[in-house]
Amino acid sequence: MTATTAPLIELKPLTAADHAAVIELGNRVHGDNYLTPENLADYAERGLSNGVNLNWLGYVDGQLAGIRLTFAPGQWPIDECCTPSAWPVAAEHMVYFKCAAVDASIRGVGLGRLLLERSIAEAKKLGCKAGLAHIWMQSPNNSAYSYFSRCGGELIREHADRWHYISVHEGYHCPVCDGICHCTAGEMILNFD
Repeated sequence: MTATTAPLIELKPLTAADHAAVIELGNRVHGDNYLTPENLADYAERGLSNGVNLNWLGYVDGQLAGIRLTFAPGQWPIDECCTPSAWPVAAEHMVYFKCAAVDASIRGVGLGRLLLERSIAEAKKLGCKAGLAHIWMQSPNNSAYSYFSRCGGELIREHADRWHYISVHEGYHCPVCDGICHCTAGEMILNFD
């Protein structure tokens, strides 16, 4: 792709045939073992509801360049890093934005926003009114928080050590902490109206 040529962007729903490429891209962006065959198979199922697929992939000039993994209402846990009393809608009307990753070589063309918008359009088919995300506050250049804020996300609360457990017990290697993760998650809500 040259600076004067607009990239050809195509969005496709996640299928099992895409898993190896999705794992490679997700781990390149978020760190080793962030995605595994086992957890991606689980995530793919959580993104399906009533014939609607909330998980989307972005291809640029025919190459996988972005992923958006989203869980359907009732298919994600409300854990200690969630603050339901501060949410504008009930959990049964919310999706969970689990993971987004865009290849570093293609950032800045709007692929992340396109994937988010497609996932939201599909979520609305399920009657969803908002989405929750735990945003990686220590992402390089704070890009995750900046991106989600530009898309309309509002910070509810910060949660320290969000990914500590998976770094200690599931082999996740945080690229920022160089191993055991102590990164903070920003609990953010994105209203769909």
